[in-house]
Amino acid sequence: MKAVGNYLLIKKTEEGTKKTQGGLLLSEKDRSDIRYIKAEVVSVGDQVTAIKENDFVFYDKHNAHKVEYKNKTYQVIKLQDIVVVL
Repeated sequence: MKAVGNYLLIKKTEEGTKKTQGGLLLSEKDRSDIRYIKAEVVSVGDQVTAIKENDFVFYDKHNAHKVEYKNKTYQVIKLQDIVVVL
């Protein structure tokens, strides 16, 4: 599977649960205060030059679309939705 154009195929990294100062355990889905999510780049489109496969990025979680392939879930995003490259 290969991304095309200015799209990237990414795999979201799982962060697990976080403990608040008050002692509550929050899952990733409950953390509405976090807008950007870390992911590993699986494939880049032919118009993407600054990012390569296996890079880690932070992207806007509101602009990603899920894709399932061979029982694995990936995200498809546009290059403009990336805010940080690690």
